[in-house]
Amino acid sequence: MTEPVKNTLLFAVVGGLILLTGFTQSWNAAILILNMGLISAIMALGVNLQWGFAGLFNVGVMGFVALGGLAVVLVSTPTTPGAWSAGGFGIVLALLLGAATVVATVLVAQKMPKGRVRTLSIIAILIVGFFIYRAVLDPNTAAVEAIEPAVAGNLGGLNLPVLLAWPAGGLLAAGAAWLIGKTALGLRSDYLAIATLGIAEIIIAILKNEDWLARGVKNVYGIPRPAPVVGYEVDLQNDPSFVARAEWLGLDTVTASTLAVKLGYSLLFLIVLLVLLWMAQKALNSPWGRMMRAIRDNEVAAEAMGKDVTRRHLQIFVLGSAICGIAGAMMTTLDGQLTPSAYQPLRFTFLVWVMVIVGGSGNNFGAVLGAFLIWFLWVQVEPIGLWLMSLITAGLPDGSALKAHLIESAAHMRLLTMGLILLIVLRFSPRGLIPEK
Repeated sequence: MTEPVKNTLLFAVVGGLILLTGFTQSWNAAILILNMGLISAIMALGVNLQWGFAGLFNVGVMGFVALGGLAVVLVSTPTTPGAWSAGGFGIVLALLLGAATVVATVLVAQKMPKGRVRTLSIIAILIVGFFIYRAVLDPNTAAVEAIEPAVAGNLGGLNLPVLLAWPAGGLLAAGAAWLIGKTALGLRSDYLAIATLGIAEIIIAILKNEDWLARGVKNVYGIPRPAPVVGYEVDLQNDPSFVARAEWLGLDTVTASTLAVKLGYSLLFLIVLLVLLWMAQKALNSPWGRMMRAIRDNEVAAEAMGKDVTRRHLQIFVLGSAICGIAGAMMTTLDGQLTPSAYQPLRFTFLVWVMVIVGGSGNNFGAVLGAFLIWFLWVQVEPIGLWLMSLITAGLPDGSALKAHLIESAAHMRLLTMGLILLIVLRFSPRGLIPEK
């Protein structure tokens, strides 16, 4: 069997599994798996760009995905009435003062000669700057968070179309990646992993605790949809032509409107994925892509040939993080809400890494295949495990402690299955289902 035929069959099998879900369960479930598979494929492309192209071990994916979600709130939600006059400008001033403190500290550290005077100067700048920063920030955040805290309590956004928030999410994640990369990319791979994971947790902690920014753990609801491609179910149900088409297809209006909305998201997500996949393939086959793989395989040899390894690492770290930020913005748009407590490393870091490893590190199509396959299994393994446990324990009495224990254990089938698939793939196809050429 030739490689193109094998790869086509692999994609066909995954597509068949999603179609089977539609026929055996519901089309709503199948399209939801498809949509999250498309978003996961974009995340996997970003991680594959960093790891597969450059060998950067970034386990802070969750943080960049969360920044993409934050961008949707800052760009697309309406501005909270009175928030800027109450304390918004003061918050911006406080952030500028904090940034000025950091810049002043760096300049003193660079310009002054080493010694006690420089150390005391740095300590003095940090202490004074911190107290000034808090003195300006605290009363202004309190004023903003006091504005209708049950429904608002934050600055709100610019009320722009949500499609503009997707590239904005990429830019926000890219900016954070640049700051992180300037400090962390000089570390060895294991220390880089620890640093990125820690920074991702810091980002999530900020989102959870700074209510003025995105309502913290109270969440942001009612994020607008990307009109006109994706509308609202109520509008479709009141459209006579749509009702007539639904009746012609043999569907009730409510189900048809839900499917139409989800398919609208599918179309948008597919367009974004295809554009990013095309760009990633162009990059992979370009002289730049060959240079990045040369750096990945042997940094010493690449440096000997005059390549700036640190600069190139920073470049691809920023690009991969930007793609993860775009995916995070898309996911928040699909959910219609920003929920900081939902950003868990298990789902947004470990799972994406499993997608890349199973699909094929260094191969963009492999990353996409792994994303669809692993997400399908992540969703379906638990109900399949529950059915399997119910079948196994069918002969046991209803009050049996063993039966209850086995049925309750079905929830852990996800983790067991992910580990089992990872072990099987690494044993029989260590370079992934679609390995790098």
